[in-house]
Amino acid sequence: MASLVYLLGTIVTLLCAILLLRAYGNVRKKLLLWSGLCFVGLTISNAVLCIDLILLPASVDLYMARLGTAAAAMLLLLYGLVFESE
Repeated sequence: MASLVYLLGTIVTLLCAILLLRAYGNVRKKLLLWSGLCFVGLTISNAVLCIDLILLPASVDLYMARLGTAAAAMLLLLYGLVFESE
């Protein structure tokens, strides 16, 4: 059951990233671009979570990789909010 929740979380963040980047392609607002890139990073973070908890044995820990990708994604959004807002 937990595996299904992890996979659904990854799919939802991927769909959000696709929708945000597609909206950026139509409207060309910078905030949509940075939000879409943030969700791409969150999708990668969730994918690493799935790999870590579902596929790899318990002796392998990708905790720092998960945190690093999530932090990088949030920094992209923070940059967009601070420097690219109108």
